[in-house]
Amino acid sequence: MDRILPGVPRLKDPNLLVGFETSDDAGVYKLTPECALVQTADFFTPIVDDPATFGAIAAANSLSDIYAMGGTPLTALSILCYPAKGDLDDLEAILRGGGEKLIEAGCALVGGHSVNDDEIKFGYAVTGTVHPERIWTNAGARPGDVLILTKPVGTGVVATALKRGIATEADVEAATDWMLRLNRCELSPHAATDITGFGLIGHAREMALASAVTLEIDSLAVPLLPGALRYAAEGAQPGGLKNNREFAGSCVHARGVIPAELEALLYDPQTSGGLLLALAEAPPGVAVVGRVTERAEAPIVLV
Repeated sequence: MDRILPGVPRLKDPNLLVGFETSDDAGVYKLTPECALVQTADFFTPIVDDPATFGAIAAANSLSDIYAMGGTPLTALSILCYPAKGDLDDLEAILRGGGEKLIEAGCALVGGHSVNDDEIKFGYAVTGTVHPERIWTNAGARPGDVLILTKPVGTGVVATALKRGIATEADVEAATDWMLRLNRCELSPHAATDITGFGLIGHAREMALASAVTLEIDSLAVPLLPGALRYAAEGAQPGGLKNNREFAGSCVHARGVIPAELEALLYDPQTSGGLLLALAEAPPGVAVVGRVTERAEAPIVLV
């Protein structure tokens, strides 16, 4: 996509405050001096067995991009791919789970679109609002900032372990609980992004490049989901993890030896992952995972 997107025709509009040039989580369009729209879309295949839980996770994941820009979600359109002969009770449960999570976020469901597809996919296009002068982007990280992460990583590895039949019920429940949590945040970061399909390293890379800084990540300080380290060591690593390493690995410099299973989790693709925030000072009780420095030997430095 980095190669393709520059060739996409675009209307030059001064009201477009955030487009896709810096790989931000959502687009932002100014309506008035006090109000801008935040717009995003996201959908994916089932990551858990229970259809209602899948719908709720899909909603939390879609809403996350609005929160990552400092916005408040307002409306959502469902995006559904479902087999024509699929179980209608399961479909109803998916939509119910998603709808309940939207209500929790105070976001109105206004419609959607569905297509016949043998592979189930579900998510939302979400619109929110933000003050044009209070937008969070991934381009504002400053040397001296601390980095915090609001959720542990490892959902991709745990989901893969579940598919292989080696994940414990308790570990799956813990991962599910975190994926269901909304990323509402009352902090005021200099830069923000949510950790989803490109993993912690991939999204940190985007922040580092957009901000022209280096993100120094303390690998031992990154919070991990229960069981994730063991499953990664046992080879329960999704294909997306390996793709993320191939894509972003050249931007990473490691100072010292990082255990292979821990390094793998830093590339693990997340579903409804947490926010990575760059702040002047960390509030009490948060997971501080690193700091921002002037550009050093690489955009990402692991210690």
